[in-house]
Amino acid sequence: MAEGSDSFLDDPSSEKARGGWRAVKYILANETFEKLASMSLIANMTVYLKTKYNMNGILVVNVINIWSGSSSFTSIGGAMLSDTFLGRYLTLLFGSISSTLGMAILTLTAAVPKLRPPTCIGQINCIGPKFWQLSILYVGLAFVAIGAGGIRPCNIAFGADQFDTRTKKGRMQLESFFNWWYFSFTLALVIALTGVVYIQTNMSWFIGFAIPTACLFLSVVIFVIGHHAYIITEPQGCVFVDLIKVISAATRKHRLDVSKQMFYDPEVHLRTKRFRFLEKAAIIADQSELDEQGKPKNGWRLCSIQQVENLKLLLGMMPVWVTGIGCFMAMDQQSTIGILQAIQTNNTLGSSFKVPPGWMGLSSMIALAFWIFIYEIIWVLQTKRITGKAKRLSMTQRTNIGLVFAMACSIVAALVEKKRRTTALQHGSFQSPMSIVMLLPQFALSGLIEAFAAVALMEYLTTQLPESMRTGAGAIFFVSLSLASYLNSILINIVYKVTSKGGKTAWLGGPDLNQDKLERFYYLVAALEALNFIYFNLFARQFITNASTVPTGPERLHDNEDQTLEVA
Repeated sequence: MAEGSDSFLDDPSSEKARGGWRAVKYILANETFEKLASMSLIANMTVYLKTKYNMNGILVVNVINIWSGSSSFTSIGGAMLSDTFLGRYLTLLFGSISSTLGMAILTLTAAVPKLRPPTCIGQINCIGPKFWQLSILYVGLAFVAIGAGGIRPCNIAFGADQFDTRTKKGRMQLESFFNWWYFSFTLALVIALTGVVYIQTNMSWFIGFAIPTACLFLSVVIFVIGHHAYIITEPQGCVFVDLIKVISAATRKHRLDVSKQMFYDPEVHLRTKRFRFLEKAAIIADQSELDEQGKPKNGWRLCSIQQVENLKLLLGMMPVWVTGIGCFMAMDQQSTIGILQAIQTNNTLGSSFKVPPGWMGLSSMIALAFWIFIYEIIWVLQTKRITGKAKRLSMTQRTNIGLVFAMACSIVAALVEKKRRTTALQHGSFQSPMSIVMLLPQFALSGLIEAFAAVALMEYLTTQLPESMRTGAGAIFFVSLSLASYLNSILINIVYKVTSKGGKTAWLGGPDLNQDKLERFYYLVAALEALNFIYFNLFARQFITNASTVPTGPERLHDNEDQTLEVA
């Protein structure tokens, strides 16, 4: 169990105070090495499975989507484990160890040829992997996904724990920490997407996997060495458990009338009108439910109005959250299907330099960074200079722009794929003579989806949830990414089965994209994104700004006027 306390006083066993930059230097070093390892794996795993495991398109996409989705979904489990039992330090430590073990297994698959199927004779005549070979691969990926679940929800929060935000100095240090955290993340991302990916693709997969394995091992060592400097807080309880308690209590009291009961609520809160049936969780059905201090004896039978309101808020955000999931599907496809396109495109620049397909993700990152620069440095500052007040795009506007880019990304990808496949068939080659540079626009549009829709959704979750739930906001965001990956896998499998019936050529999923009709799949996705755009503007957008509330407590009135909560 965590050993320190949540006090910012000096540890009596140490001559120096815990926390502050003395602790953060170890955390940032751990974070940098961990991100370098994980991003180099994510960026190039599609290429590894396609070229070294001889997987056809449908299997590659399924493996990547399920693994990526699981890596995000386990963040909920990591957050619950951290906040309820282990604390952030131990959750981070165990997560890092799990990722290291997973990366070591993947390195082993690259080092030992027998752990993989034999190399293809030509590009098409390939022997697929055996069950036991896939089992070893999946075990490695599972350890990495479990590790991600422990690291993602805790890394920033653990760094923030090291500063006393009750003081002006502590708040300034925390702001500086976020800047340095983002700098270390960007540095690791650039190194991973350039140096490590290049080594994996053009030199040696074993060396390319051994480097991130060594980085992960070093991150664990650095993290443990810094143990003496950390402020380690005790688990404070998990907001997700509280939400489950509300559902449990409301279900048990489903027969009670919510309009004629007394509620347990130690403080007065505003209460939303939506989902009133959940308020049954806060009904005091019998005074025996309270102890001598007037508090619930069993939190699974009686909850506070605040706990109920937290669940209501979360349910009220679901329509916007669903919009984000649909938008992320188009973004997510470029890391799998887009990379498959890159593998079968002429990647030679100049006389001999070969561009690794995994580098295509750089254009997404560059597009995202370019927009942030344009928006923050030019747009915001110039509007402030001209009008005296900085003009920022609203969440609704940014979400709509992200949805438009999602449609545009799929349409551009369809047009480029049509050209790529046509030229490949004309030349009778597996790899199209079309330059890989032609794929840059669709990857850049993928980055702009993230810059607009993903950032807007994260801001929405953070600003419209109470402070007690903001730790969970990050985990909820990762779940949206997870579901986007899972839904992509489901969609691709449905399309494959439907379009391949009767011996017809499938739209995607075969060993050779030149024999598929991938552009039709992209057009289908663009149509789904258009429906998502209509859904958001006709229904979901109203949940961004409005929440009808009534006061609670003795003075509550059932007929008071709606109050509108503005989002900053």
